[in-house]
Amino acid sequence: MKAFVPLEEVEKTIGVVFRDKSLLQRALTHRSYLNEVGYPGWEDNERLEFLGDAIIDCIVAEHLYHKFPEMSEGMLTAIRSNLVKKEALAAFARKIRLGDYLIMSSGEASSGGRDRDATLCAAFEALVGALYLDQGIEVAREFVLSFVREALDDALEQAVTKDAKTRLQEWSQAVLHKTPRYVTEREEGPDHAKVFTIAVYVGDVVAGRGQGASKQAAAQAAAEDALAHRDERLAALMAAQNEDRDEVPSQAEAEAT
Repeated sequence: MKAFVPLEEVEKTIGVVFRDKSLLQRALTHRSYLNEVGYPGWEDNERLEFLGDAIIDCIVAEHLYHKFPEMSEGMLTAIRSNLVKKEALAAFARKIRLGDYLIMSSGEASSGGRDRDATLCAAFEALVGALYLDQGIEVAREFVLSFVREALDDALEQAVTKDAKTRLQEWSQAVLHKTPRYVTEREEGPDHAKVFTIAVYVGDVVAGRGQGASKQAAAQAAAEDALAHRDERLAALMAAQNEDRDEVPSQAEAEAT
């Protein structure tokens, strides 16, 4: 079977020489190509994508489990999600110019398919699946982790920031039985470089403020600020709620009167 891409160049780029070249070729084959030419016996990369997706999840989960032995399950899940999401795997694929090697229809290529996140993500997963079948789990693991190690700090930072609103809401509902409210106080700057200021309220108390280039970023910053200063800023609200509880007579007291 004729190779339509320079497989040796792909192998040089990824640092692995395949024993079974057809696995590598299959990993690079987008289904649009088979729809266009219809070669009998030629497979696209979707089954390898399915396998690679599961392998990447397992490799990343194991790596995080050992690297962060004291971290909660929720935070580990958040970091893993950042590392295996479509955009992250597509970025990994771009590092090795995987889009340049994909076998796809002329229509798919001309419409930007070689740089589409979904296509690159699927191709990266398929390549990992092919590596696993051809070289085993250790080679697949080292290949995946070579990308994960570089991306880990950013994934960790994203998980901490992204989780701020969730953590504040969980704490506020558990301790104060109130849901935080986010209010946009200011929008400053030109349209292409706006800065938003958002305050987060718990009850009638301003629990935190934050700024960012988007409302979402500003809200996350406000939540982080609230979490960092929740004891001092929400003490009065907690005290007021405790006083209200003390003033409400119990059922026994009410019946006695």
